[in-house]
Amino acid sequence: MEETIVIYTDPDCYYSALAVAEFTRNDIPFKEIDLSASPEAWEEVERITGGRRVTPVIVEGELVTVG
Repeated sequence: MEETIVIYTDPDCYYSALAVAEFTRNDIPFKEIDLSASPEAWEEVERITGGRRVTPVIVEGELVTVG
């Protein structure tokens, strides 16, 4: 069973746009959480990143990629 890839993004972040474009171009399914539309998700981002407020944050199972 494949785990869902989650990408935390911000519309003002160039690297968020690049990450979304790369996954889309390669037909890799993912769930995008736009932090400007879901500011409550920042709490989860901070938990995942050890307190950092940075995007994009890509979560694939136990693997977390920041920035």
